[in-house]
Amino acid sequence: MTFEILHIALIGVAYIAALFFVAFATSKGWLPSRWVRRPLFYVLSLGVSLSAWTFYGVVDLAWQHGYGVLAYYLGTGAMFLFAPVALEPLARLAQRYQLTSPADLLVFRYHSRGAGTLATLFMLLGLLPLIALQIQAVAETLALLSRDSVAALALPNAGLSAKNLIAFFYCVLLAVFTALYGANRERRTGLVAAMALESTVKLLALLAVGFYAVYGVFGGMGGLNQWLAENSDMQQLLYSPIEQGSSHTLLLVFIATAVAMPHIFYLSIAERSAEKTLRIASWGFPLFLLLMALPIFPIMWAGFALDVTEPVQYFALAVPRASGSALLTVAAFVGGLSAATGALIMIILALSTMVMNHWLLPGTRWHSEDNMYRQLVWLRRALVAALFLAGFAFYLLLNNRLSLSDLALMAFIASLQFLPGIFAVLHWPRGNRRGFIAGMVAGMLVWGCGLLLPSVFGISGFTLPGTEMQLPLGMTIWTQVTTLSLGVNVLLFVGLSLLTPASNMEQYAADLCSDDTLSQALRLELDVQSAADFRLRLAESLGGATANHEVNKALRQLRLPDDERRPYALRQLRNRLEANLSGLLGRVLAGQIIDRHFPFKNSDQPANKDIHLIESRLGRYKNQLTGLAAELNNLRLYHRQMLEELPLAACSLGRDGEILLWNYAMQDVTGISAGEVLGAKLDYLPEPWHSLLAEFADSDEGSRLKQQVTIDGDNHWLNLHKTRLQSSGTPLSPRDRGDGQMLLVEDITETQVLEQELIHSERLASVGRLAAGVAHEVGNPVTGIACLAQNLHFESESKDVHETADQILSQTQRISRIVQSLVNFSHSGTQESERAPVDLYACVQEAVQLLSLQRDKTQVSFTNAVPQDLIVPGDNQRLIQVFINLLSNARDASPDGGNVRIDGHLEAGYACVAVTDEGPGISPRNRERILEPFFTTKEPGEGTGLGLAMVYSIVEEHEGQLELVSPADPVAGRGAKFIVQLPLAR
Repeated sequence: MTFEILHIALIGVAYIAALFFVAFATSKGWLPSRWVRRPLFYVLSLGVSLSAWTFYGVVDLAWQHGYGVLAYYLGTGAMFLFAPVALEPLARLAQRYQLTSPADLLVFRYHSRGAGTLATLFMLLGLLPLIALQIQAVAETLALLSRDSVAALALPNAGLSAKNLIAFFYCVLLAVFTALYGANRERRTGLVAAMALESTVKLLALLAVGFYAVYGVFGGMGGLNQWLAENSDMQQLLYSPIEQGSSHTLLLVFIATAVAMPHIFYLSIAERSAEKTLRIASWGFPLFLLLMALPIFPIMWAGFALDVTEPVQYFALAVPRASGSALLTVAAFVGGLSAATGALIMIILALSTMVMNHWLLPGTRWHSEDNMYRQLVWLRRALVAALFLAGFAFYLLLNNRLSLSDLALMAFIASLQFLPGIFAVLHWPRGNRRGFIAGMVAGMLVWGCGLLLPSVFGISGFTLPGTEMQLPLGMTIWTQVTTLSLGVNVLLFVGLSLLTPASNMEQYAADLCSDDTLSQALRLELDVQSAADFRLRLAESLGGATANHEVNKALRQLRLPDDERRPYALRQLRNRLEANLSGLLGRVLAGQIIDRHFPFKNSDQPANKDIHLIESRLGRYKNQLTGLAAELNNLRLYHRQMLEELPLAACSLGRDGEILLWNYAMQDVTGISAGEVLGAKLDYLPEPWHSLLAEFADSDEGSRLKQQVTIDGDNHWLNLHKTRLQSSGTPLSPRDRGDGQMLLVEDITETQVLEQELIHSERLASVGRLAAGVAHEVGNPVTGIACLAQNLHFESESKDVHETADQILSQTQRISRIVQSLVNFSHSGTQESERAPVDLYACVQEAVQLLSLQRDKTQVSFTNAVPQDLIVPGDNQRLIQVFINLLSNARDASPDGGNVRIDGHLEAGYACVAVTDEGPGISPRNRERILEPFFTTKEPGEGTGLGLAMVYSIVEEHEGQLELVSPADPVAGRGAKFIVQLPLAR
């Protein structure tokens, strides 16, 4: 069956137009973006790694290596089957630091711009055969469908020129598509949808051809089995190549493709939309590979059964063509075109990003104004066009000398040279850049001299000078070249890494990569003080608007405040900025900008261990730890919980003074949450904690006792203790912090207040005993004076003498009442005493008389408006204490010359006495605490905080209630009223 080449070309254009439409519709939101983020789309987008070789050339490989061809599906599928171990750590690393290519990964791990430059060069050389493979597959299938004889493919006639012209036009269309939907990050969802469509079309087309091969050619599985029985050589063809050992080499080569090929790395690792998608892909993508592998052998057997004249590598198209079905033939052609299209787009896109990030941008001192994003898009578009042109030129240079299988193997063997370096990213922290670069260069030289150059120039062998020995070159010895190149690579990598030391930054990067180890990462000190410094310095390279946008974006991702100053948080911000800029500018330029503007301070002291990083790693991997590691982690968590829950306030400091622990008790004492201070220094703490703790940490004292501080207007007393940590066990000098310090803060406020109250109570008891003694001593002369005054009154008839005698008697009675009040107050009364009728008016009046003796206090007037018939059962002396305390507080709260009013009335079986002052009232903040023992708003030495607590206790003893009304005068907003409610006699 022959088609017009123009018709076939139009079919190809129509398919590419469909890709354009799907990408456009998705980017416009016609296809919901949440669909594109589903795991199914992710699995299908991974299918673009199965290029035109897996549609056409893999049949040729099956004919050459039999069941050994399954190594491709087993090798790639194995990486995804074991994705939680093999790929997920890499995916987390790539997502965290925005590593979009193997070159970015290698630059990050080995902290070397040269590693990225060489990796990009070798990756470009290695993928040129794969690019040429896609173009060659499209061009040859076009010619195959448009001619009656496959032999005409090699003739330099007009058909061949037309074929190359259409292939060039095909490259132009793909370059436009890639520039529109691949170069712009905002349109990547459209690209993902188009790639999912490509994988679906490819799979369905290959399954359709396989179904026809089984049921259309052989009549079903029974007919196929019968044909195989009649053609035993076909069965032998499946097993004999395995015995040669080349299948093992194939397996090794294909394993590397899942992580070393930049387009597969980008899709499977860098562009993973969610963590669960990779876990679904761990079975979804191997299932996709299985479906793609099922038709391979039936198609090969059908081609031989039909005796088609086309090359074996095009049996997937020749078998439908031999069927005479135009629909099936076009479907097969579109499937192969789809496979080539998806692979070409993703390969060119990945290579353009690598070339821009590791060749172009680092070569200039990048400085951009506010249009930086647009500049980067157009630069990537120009690179896309240049790479398509380079791939087409390489295709013309090869001039169809190599089969699709040879081109694929050449590219896969080149990617194998990156496997040792990538393996060391996670699993061998000892590897360094010297060993990696030397091994990669040596391996690529062997590959280039043994495979690439002979294939490009058509050299099949090399005669050794002075001998007649012919040394074969090219794809005939690909297994030997693979073994030799990889062996030299690994030998140099391991040897130089063991013999040469790694720099501090290399070790730091290795620790960041080794997420599944307990390596202790360095905690380096930054030369910036706040997030504002990041904006100011970054503006020098990116422009003000771009710098502000990137810093704000990083702060949002980390959920940090705009005024962040903690060293640990600033290190996080630096890492996040470097990661975001890596996705935008590449790892090399991002590293240059970050290192230039935000360097780490140089210090003679050994680098500190980043406890926060280690804790976060252990937290992520605690469920994966087993055996002794799990036991040690449980012990760590046990001791950490003990420190966190310790009732004594504790915080630990690193060598550089950074706060590493801030337990719950410390949060309660200081009122500062752990999230605010972890990773900060004591210098950033608010007062009084900054002065108190920073000065104590810098001192050579081990303890400081009874340190008085004011917190929220209240006095607190603290004991401070300190211990210094030294992991090496060497003695510490008095002022040496060692590897860290542990500060303990003991709040002794209640104990201190209790001691003062005990002293005060003892003083009051002494005053009471003194008052009783003085009362007895004063009573005798007062009695004598009263007797003399009475005698004077009766012995004299003078009116003036009588008046004088009466005044003397009145004053002696007053002295007697005062002395009696002092004697009564010195007796506290007892709870067990019998209740007796108590005149509340008299109690208030006696309290007023006692308070009037204190001339050094605020002078106010007391108005006793309590009815004189207000009688309740109770303890007279304890009730006097109630009113003394209430009136004393009212007097202290009132202004000089003010009035304190005492009212009384009956209400619902209770006698109510209200004491109202003219003070400022009691604030809502203190209203809930005024009855707490030792709580007072008075100045130190003016009050004990026990008066109202005692009032409340005595009122409760009398089965009464105490009520507060503040403000007492709602209009003026001033005054406080305490109402004592005592039950009447039942």
